[in-house]
Amino acid sequence: MNNLYGKYELKSLLGKGSSGVVYHAVDTFSGDEVALKAIDPAVFQDPEFGAVLRKQFLKEASLAGKLIHPHIASILDAVVTDDAGYIVMEYIPGVNLSKFADVDNLLSAEDAVQIGFKCCGALDYAFRQGVIHRDIKPANIVLVNESDVKITDFGAAFLHSRDATQPVNIGSPAYMSPEQVSCKPLTHATDMYCLGVVLYELLTGKRPFSADNITDLIEKILNDEPTPPSQLNPALPAGVDRIVLKMLKKTPEERYSSWADLALELAVIGRLSTHQRSIPDSEKYEALKRVGMLSNLSEAELWELVQAGRWTRLHARTEIVREGDPGRSMFFLAQGDVKVTQTGRLLNVIGTGEFFGEMGYICGGDLPRQATVESMTEVVLAEFEDTALDHMSKSCHSSFMRALVRNLADRLALADIRITSQTI
Repeated sequence: MNNLYGKYELKSLLGKGSSGVVYHAVDTFSGDEVALKAIDPAVFQDPEFGAVLRKQFLKEASLAGKLIHPHIASILDAVVTDDAGYIVMEYIPGVNLSKFADVDNLLSAEDAVQIGFKCCGALDYAFRQGVIHRDIKPANIVLVNESDVKITDFGAAFLHSRDATQPVNIGSPAYMSPEQVSCKPLTHATDMYCLGVVLYELLTGKRPFSADNITDLIEKILNDEPTPPSQLNPALPAGVDRIVLKMLKKTPEERYSSWADLALELAVIGRLSTHQRSIPDSEKYEALKRVGMLSNLSEAELWELVQAGRWTRLHARTEIVREGDPGRSMFFLAQGDVKVTQTGRLLNVIGTGEFFGEMGYICGGDLPRQATVESMTEVVLAEFEDTALDHMSKSCHSSFMRALVRNLADRLALADIRITSQTI
């Protein structure tokens, strides 16, 4: 085995397929861990499939540096010659969802819904960049750290901005949409159908359509209606059937008109789960996205904030901050109301979508807390400790600090107006 591809040193074999192998490698310049997909030179020489596979490989290579999203595995580098080539991708130490597409090893319904929510954001972003994945399946979605996901393998992607004449029936048959098997035009709803098949499988351990041969499978995809998921798994939350079956409608027009519409419905399902006391990532993300002061943060930066916070659900009359105590963190109120008091006197009531305690972070804990904050209702709260904020990416930290300073300036200006009006 050649242990060096350009500047990349191969460390171990991660996987092997019909067209090449994937290695765990190290960038010898930066020291970063990467995944390197090396094409088998014999593939390009194949008289029947060589031209098609080379085109797919070149297409994936062309996406290097173009799809930057927290839930998409980044393509970092690519080298393609006449008879060989390799693609360098973000290394993801996780397990793909194939492991959980089995009736004996299912994830919780809540976790499956959260995976769907995160994939919506990633596939919406890709579509806005002109890319339809068209091979969404459990093997191409990696679960990282028990909660995050990364979509991989854009080798079959349809670049709708410039490839309008390419054949469209590329993908994994069991996950292909009716328009794919019929060679009809593709839209965002194509990936939506494929994701619907994935969700169906994660929720039930079975695919909506199965058959002994490709011909019968295609016939079912085109004409049969899937069994509602709850008939296979009665423990599913209410509303799941409606969402998944709409994703699996036969025509694109019958599915959700946008990824945002689908994501919103999945977020609602996550919030309504009666036994889910933890806070789903979709709820955290949607709470931050609604905050006006954060409107200039990108989707990737909002996800960084989601991960930086320590999120909790607290009962009413719970003390959050105590006057006189030291404190280096700040807080975000995602849901509910809290009251602010000083020496027992009510100063303010803070509602959903507001930050508080910023001075503790800005002053680095050198000043004691100036007031006590107590929940008035059940609240959903995120605490941002100084170390977590300082470890965010430079772009996210800078964007967040600018938003924070603007928000503080607006508060001070409003306070000045109040004081002035009271003295006149």
